Amino acid sequence: MNYETIAQYSEIIGGFAFLIVSIWLFRKFVLPAIRAGEISRNSDLVNTEHRREELREEVAEARGEVEAADRDAKRSSPALRPTARHEHETIIADARREGLRLVQNARGELDRGRIAGRDKLRIEFIEQALNRARALARNSSATPATRNSWPRPSTI
Repeated sequence: MNYETIAQYSEIIGGFAFLIVSIWLFRKFVLPAIRAGEISRNSDLVNTEHRREELREEVAEARGEVEAADRDAKRSSPALRPTARHEHETIIADARREGLRLVQNARGELDRGRIAGRDKLRIEFIEQALNRARALARNSSATPATRNSWPRPSTI
């Protein structure tokens, strides 16, 4: 065997070693980060869903108040009916506006939470990838120079 053949085999073995180490690093660092990001994002979504449910309960309470006002309006005397009807319509309109506003805010909050979680996860992945690339570059910076400086077989 001559030195060129050995150099070729070392290139192949080095490539396989790099591939194996890359896969190992991916499994060791990237996959847990992805899982952690998913867990974080899911917890944010659960919190937002809970908030939305609370807002829906508040809307239900407001509807109950509207129904109570409706019952009160029905019990009132005929002379007060036009005033009660106007108050009833005003309360219903206000409750509807407030309920719609609360539901829309909850939806917007959910969307903002998703976007913020996705952006945060993306930034974390980019930072981790850059840090790993820098570390690999520092560790392998001597490899090309030593590979090219191997002694060549002499031609005698």
